[in-house]
Amino acid sequence: MNQYEKLLQTAEKKHIQVIENYEFQSSRIKGLYCDGIVALNKNLETEKEKACILAEELAHHDTGDGNIIELSNSNNTRQEARARFCAYNRLVGLQGIINAYEAHCHNLHETADYLEVTEEFLTEAMDCYRSKYGLCTRVEQYIIYFEPCFGVIKML
Repeated sequence: MNQYEKLLQTAEKKHIQVIENYEFQSSRIKGLYCDGIVALNKNLETEKEKACILAEELAHHDTGDGNIIELSNSNNTRQEARARFCAYNRLVGLQGIINAYEAHCHNLHETADYLEVTEEFLTEAMDCYRSKYGLCTRVEQYIIYFEPCFGVIKML
Protein backbone atom coordinates (compact mmCIF):
# COMPACT_ATOMS: atom_id res chain seq x y z
CA MET A 1 0.00 0.00 0.00
CA ASN A 2 1.49 3.35 -1.00
CA GLN A 3 1.45 6.65 0.94
CA TYR A 4 -1.58 7.98 -0.90
CA GLU A 5 -3.63 4.86 -0.19
CA LYS A 6 -2.64 5.02 3.48
CA LEU A 7 -3.76 8.64 3.65
CA LEU A 8 -7.08 7.75 2.03
CA GLN A 9 -7.54 5.13 4.76
CA THR A 10 -6.71 7.73 7.41
CA ALA A 11 -9.29 10.09 5.91
CA GLU A 12 -11.89 7.34 5.95
CA LYS A 13 -11.17 6.52 9.61
CA LYS A 14 -11.61 10.20 10.48
CA HIS A 15 -14.85 10.31 8.45
CA ILE A 16 -13.36 12.78 5.99
CA GLN A 17 -14.68 12.56 2.45
CA VAL A 18 -12.02 12.90 -0.27
CA ILE A 19 -13.14 14.19 -3.66
CA GLU A 20 -10.52 13.45 -6.29
CA ASN A 21 -10.36 15.21 -9.65
CA TYR A 22 -12.14 18.36 -8.51
CA GLU A 23 -12.16 21.17 -11.04
CA PHE A 24 -11.25 24.38 -9.22
CA GLN A 25 -11.78 27.77 -10.86
CA SER A 26 -8.09 28.52 -10.29
CA SER A 27 -5.40 26.08 -11.40
CA ARG A 28 -3.22 27.37 -8.52
CA ILE A 29 -5.42 25.61 -5.95
CA LYS A 30 -4.19 22.06 -5.50
CA GLY A 31 -6.48 21.08 -2.65
CA LEU A 32 -8.90 22.43 -0.08
CA TYR A 33 -10.32 21.21 3.21
CA CYS A 34 -13.71 22.34 4.50
CA ASP A 35 -16.07 20.78 7.04
CA GLY A 36 -14.90 17.19 6.74
CA ILE A 37 -14.37 17.23 2.98
CA VAL A 38 -11.08 17.36 1.07
CA ALA A 39 -11.12 18.28 -2.60
CA LEU A 40 -8.07 17.47 -4.72
CA ASN A 41 -7.37 19.26 -8.00
CA LYS A 42 -8.02 17.20 -11.12
CA ASN A 43 -4.61 18.32 -12.47
CA LEU A 44 -2.65 16.36 -9.86
CA GLU A 45 -0.95 13.78 -12.06
CA THR A 46 0.75 11.34 -9.70
CA GLU A 47 -0.15 9.59 -6.48
CA LYS A 48 2.93 11.24 -4.94
CA GLU A 49 1.47 14.67 -5.72
CA LYS A 50 -1.92 13.60 -4.38
CA ALA A 51 -0.32 12.24 -1.19
CA CYS A 52 1.53 15.49 -0.51
CA ILE A 53 -1.60 17.60 -0.96
CA LEU A 54 -3.86 15.19 0.93
CA ALA A 55 -1.42 15.07 3.87
CA GLU A 56 -1.58 18.86 4.18
CA GLU A 57 -5.37 18.96 3.88
CA LEU A 58 -5.72 16.25 6.55
CA ALA A 59 -3.42 18.34 8.73
CA HIS A 60 -5.81 21.27 8.27
CA HIS A 61 -8.54 19.03 9.64
CA ASP A 62 -6.38 18.23 12.68
CA THR A 63 -4.95 21.70 13.32
CA GLY A 64 -7.19 24.24 11.59
CA ASP A 65 -9.71 26.64 12.95
CA GLY A 66 -12.09 28.16 10.43
CA ASN A 67 -11.54 29.68 7.01
CA ILE A 68 -7.87 30.45 6.36
CA ILE A 69 -7.99 31.10 2.63
CA GLU A 70 -7.03 34.77 3.07
CA LEU A 71 -3.30 34.47 3.84
CA SER A 72 -2.78 38.20 4.35
CA ASN A 73 -4.01 37.54 7.91
CA SER A 74 -0.99 36.51 10.04
CA ASN A 75 -3.04 34.03 12.09
CA ASN A 76 -4.09 32.27 8.88
CA THR A 77 -0.47 32.18 7.71
CA ARG A 78 0.56 30.54 11.00
CA GLN A 79 -2.19 27.93 10.64
CA GLU A 80 -1.07 27.20 7.08
CA ALA A 81 2.54 26.79 8.25
CA ARG A 82 1.44 24.51 11.11
CA ALA A 83 -0.52 22.29 8.70
CA ARG A 84 2.44 22.08 6.31
CA PHE A 85 4.79 21.18 9.17
CA CYS A 86 2.41 18.39 10.21
CA ALA A 87 2.28 17.14 6.60
CA TYR A 88 6.10 17.19 6.37
CA ASN A 89 6.36 15.21 9.58
CA ARG A 90 3.72 12.73 8.45
CA LEU A 91 5.30 11.98 5.07
CA VAL A 92 8.99 12.76 5.64
CA GLY A 93 10.01 13.34 9.26
CA LEU A 94 13.50 13.05 10.66
CA GLN A 95 13.03 9.30 11.10
CA GLY A 96 11.94 9.00 7.47
CA ILE A 97 15.16 10.72 6.39
CA ILE A 98 17.14 8.25 8.49
CA ASN A 99 15.18 5.32 7.06
CA ALA A 100 15.94 6.54 3.53
CA TYR A 101 19.63 6.79 4.42
CA GLU A 102 19.58 3.24 5.79
CA ALA A 103 17.88 2.14 2.55
CA HIS A 104 20.95 3.53 0.69
CA CYS A 105 19.29 6.64 -0.73
CA HIS A 106 22.12 9.00 -1.63
CA ASN A 107 20.41 12.10 -3.00
CA LEU A 108 17.22 14.13 -2.97
CA HIS A 109 15.66 12.23 -5.88
CA GLU A 110 16.25 8.80 -4.34
CA THR A 111 15.05 9.99 -0.93
CA ALA A 112 11.86 11.50 -2.36
CA ASP A 113 11.22 8.31 -4.31
CA TYR A 114 11.77 6.16 -1.21
CA LEU A 115 9.45 8.34 0.89
CA GLU A 116 6.86 8.48 -1.93
CA VAL A 117 6.76 12.28 -2.04
CA THR A 118 7.60 14.79 -4.72
CA GLU A 119 11.07 16.32 -4.80
CA GLU A 120 9.43 19.73 -4.33
CA PHE A 121 7.67 18.55 -1.16
CA LEU A 122 10.90 17.03 0.20
CA THR A 123 12.81 20.24 -0.56
CA GLU A 124 10.15 22.29 1.24
CA ALA A 125 10.32 19.88 4.20
CA MET A 126 14.10 20.28 4.33
CA ASP A 127 13.75 24.07 4.27
CA CYS A 128 11.24 23.85 7.10
CA TYR A 129 13.52 21.57 9.13
CA ARG A 130 16.48 23.89 8.46
CA SER A 131 14.41 26.78 9.84
CA LYS A 132 13.56 24.78 12.94
CA TYR A 133 16.83 22.94 13.63
CA GLY A 134 19.51 25.03 11.94
CA LEU A 135 22.30 23.57 9.81
CA CYS A 136 21.92 20.08 11.27
CA THR A 137 20.26 18.05 13.99
CA ARG A 138 21.09 14.89 15.87
CA VAL A 139 18.68 11.98 16.18
CA GLU A 140 20.13 9.19 18.30
CA GLN A 141 23.34 8.12 16.52
CA TYR A 142 22.58 10.06 13.32
CA ILE A 143 23.36 13.61 12.29
CA ILE A 144 21.11 15.02 9.59
CA TYR A 145 22.63 17.94 7.67
CA PHE A 146 20.41 20.45 5.94
CA GLU A 147 23.26 22.77 4.87
CA PRO A 148 25.55 23.21 3.07
CA CYS A 149 23.95 20.19 1.42
CA PHE A 150 21.50 17.52 2.50
CA GLY A 151 23.11 14.46 4.06
CA VAL A 152 23.06 11.94 6.89
CA ILE A 153 26.00 10.64 8.90
CA LYS A 154 25.79 7.64 11.21
CA MET A 155 28.04 7.96 14.23
CA LEU A 156 29.60 4.76 15.52
